[in-house]
This record gives sequence, structure tokens and C-alpha cells, in this order.
Amino acid sequence: MPTLPVYLDYAATTPIDDHVISAMLACMGRDAVYGNPASSAHAYGQQARQAVELARRQVGELINAPGEDIVWTSGATESNNLAIKGCTRPGDHIITSVLEHKAVIDTVREQQAAGCEVTWLSPDERGLIQPQTVASALRPNTRLVSLMWVNNELGTLTDVAEIARRVQAHGALLHVDAAQAAGKVEIDLAQAGIDLLSLSAHKLYGPKGVGALYVGPRARPVLRAQMHGGGHEQGLRSGTLPTHQIVGMGAAFAQASAQMQSDNRQIQALSQRLREGLLALPGVSLNGCAEQRIPHTLNVCFDSPTFSMQAVAGRIAVSSTSACNSASAAASHVLLALGLSQAQALSSLRVSLGRYSTQADVDRAIAVINDALQAPAPFW
Repeated sequence: MPTLPVYLDYAATTPIDDHVISAMLACMGRDAVYGNPASSAHAYGQQARQAVELARRQVGELINAPGEDIVWTSGATESNNLAIKGCTRPGDHIITSVLEHKAVIDTVREQQAAGCEVTWLSPDERGLIQPQTVASALRPNTRLVSLMWVNNELGTLTDVAEIARRVQAHGALLHVDAAQAAGKVEIDLAQAGIDLLSLSAHKLYGPKGVGALYVGPRARPVLRAQMHGGGHEQGLRSGTLPTHQIVGMGAAFAQASAQMQSDNRQIQALSQRLREGLLALPGVSLNGCAEQRIPHTLNVCFDSPTFSMQAVAGRIAVSSTSACNSASAAASHVLLALGLSQAQALSSLRVSLGRYSTQADVDRAIAVINDALQAPAPFW
């Protein structure tokens, strides 16, 4: 079997933590907690329900929110759909940005086609959506503002606290896609003024196929279910709950609560080494704001006629855009929105670090990229 490349694509997905796997296995098999959580008449169902409710509290604890405000979904994409489609009606005004994940962009476009008015915000020269830009776009019929906390391609941080203050004062709802933020930045929903928050397990060392939507008190009377068939999850999301996946998400979020600070210290040190090493190479520049960002994700552009994704793909696992867009081989819409040319966007890489990244991984990445930059130009 060929040697796998060094994994530096944690923004796309993370491996499931061993502790999380153990928690999930306890819900799989004849001797495990395999009952249907909705089967309240017998011990098997009651046992599964207890496991699900513990996980709900564990997710809530990481973001300082009551467990009863957590609604299980299949992932952040479904959470985004539920938040945006569930809170807006024809004639409502939605504010979002051109930098969002396609799970938000495509959903907002669907609502626009159905009769919603939409304002598409553009970033400033540093790739940030500024609070004043949001405030200037608010209208009397603005129902929802939907913005991501951490950009999935750039790693840049949105000033969510200030945006929330202005949106709440206006009377609109704020939805935040926090798939890349949970477990990396402090989230305190008791203070933040956020009405809806999308979460994903597999970005935080949990399983794929499960996520959650925080639904705050201002959003709950407005939100309408998008999946019907049994009235599960307080009537907001029907379907049999996947106990093993939900327990895995709870365990992953509980672990993040315990070790986020130590994880971040380790990743900060590795990120500094990676950033300094890459930016010291000829023709390499950073995409996005240099200061207002998380350390986990770097996006760099290579001004080199010889550089290509193929030159590094066999040795380091990185991305040229988000995982959802990579199959199309198209230039990143995020980088194009920052003002990069098509060629510059296609000559950029996202390198993302995680809990299991090492100094050797970082040094390997720098060496591989340096080799690719030094390769002779092809003759044709």
C-alpha cells in the first residue's frame, strides 16, 4: 500500500478521536444502547433517550447554551437550510455575504427564487465583513442576517459580537454558521445575541453525518420545520435519531470543552512556524486578514509559473478550495471575491492544522511547497 501524504486538511474534516469512537461503539451492537430514543415505553428506548439528552447537554455546554435549545440535524448543511428556509418567507429581506459556504449561498439563492429579497455583502480589502457594512444593509423588512463566524477557506474571524448587537437592536434575527468556529473560539450564547447557530460534528473530531442547530428564544416562534414525519425534536426536525452519531458528537464537544485551550496553544505554535516558513518562500503571500483569524487555517497564494496542486498532492493533503467545491476544479468563489484573479485563485492553497498535527508535518509541508516552487518551468 502506498504511503499516504501528510494530512493538513483539517478544515475539510477531522479524524474521529479514539475517545469518541469508544463512546459510539457503546451504542452499536446487541449488547449496546441500540434502542430507538423515541420508544419511551421500554428500557431500551429510555436508555437511548438518556444518551441522546446527555449529548445534547454536552453540545450546549461548549457554546454555553441550554441543552433544550439544541436541535439535532444531519450536519451543518442541514442546519443552515433549516435556519434560513425555516425563518424566511416571500417578501422578507435576507442579508448574507459572497464569502459564505455554499450551504448558505445556495440556500439563500433558493429563498431569493421563492420571493425573498437578498443583499449580498462584499468583504473589505482584508477579506472581512465589517459590522458597519451589515448595519448599512438593514431594512425595515430584514428578517435574517446569515454570516459565518470563521471563514472555512481563509480562517478569518467575523466580528460576530458587534454584528449581533446591531442586528438585535434592529429587530432582525442573526444566524451564524459556526462549523469552523466550535472548539476553536470561545462561544458564549448566553451573551452573544445570536439567534441561530449551525454546528457540525466532523469538524471537531466527531463522526460525519450529524450536526445541530441552536435555536434561541427569539427564533423559536418563527422557525418552521423543513422535514416532516413524526414531529421529533420539538417539532422542528422529524426523523429517527441516530443515537451512536449523536453520542459521538456529544463526546467530541465534551472533549473540546476540556482541551480547547491546550489544543489552541499547540496549533498556534505550529501555525506560526508554518506561516513564517511559507511566507519566507519566494512569491508566497497570505490570502485574507493577517491578524483577525484563527491559527488553524492558512490560505496562501503562489506567484510562480511552475506551482500546481498536482506538484504537492502526493506528498501533503491540502485543498485549493472548500471540500464541497473541490470536485469541480473551479477557482474558489471566496478568493475571487477577495479580488484575486482566476489564475491567482487557482494558484492558492488552504493548509489547515488540527489536534494531531506535528512539527514534522509542518516542516514537511514547507519543504514540499518549496520543492514545487523550485521546479523548472515546463517546456511546450
